Amino acid sequence: MHIKNFLLETILNTPGHLALDRIDVWFQDEARFGQQNTTTRIWAPTGSRPRVVKQQQFEYAHLFGAVCPATGDTEAFISPYVSKDIMRQHLMQISQKTKPGRHAVVVMDGAGWHTDDIADDFENLTIMKLPPYSPELNPIEQVWSWIRQHHLANRCFQGYEDIVDACTTAWNDFVDDTKRIMNMCSRDWALLTKY
Repeated sequence: MHIKNFLLETILNTPGHLALDRIDVWFQDEARFGQQNTTTRIWAPTGSRPRVVKQQQFEYAHLFGAVCPATGDTEAFISPYVSKDIMRQHLMQISQKTKPGRHAVVVMDGAGWHTDDIADDFENLTIMKLPPYSPELNPIEQVWSWIRQHHLANRCFQGYEDIVDACTTAWNDFVDDTKRIMNMCSRDWALLTKY
């Protein structure tokens, strides 16, 4: 994303009385985790052919996640499905986490439940959509890769509750290290006070 475009979009989508140094940029996305799980490389003795079980069932959980790289703040929400109402609940978490006198700009993709009216009820929050087909601009995509590689890949799950427990453990491990959040999710073009 071009720095000037991001700054202009931020200015146009936030209340005029707010200085850029009072705006927190959050990156938000959802990922589906479940029994049709990811398989990844594993350590094995040279010359061996390790086996990994691949499930055929279709239970899933949707992990809604958001990170603010400037502060290291995070919020997450796990749901059996996606909808505008669930998205509003997730935005409410971000709104409540935003400190008084500050404003959150939540950067997200254009998923069907990311409609323009989902942030209407929040005074301290606005949404900004990424261009279509540009997941590389949302650093939380790297979080999903990290969670899969470090916790969820090559595993079997008994059912929904088991998936939720695994997602909760994985997310909590990720957010346990604030420096990891900042390093993995910071982008120069999203640092508003730098310019």
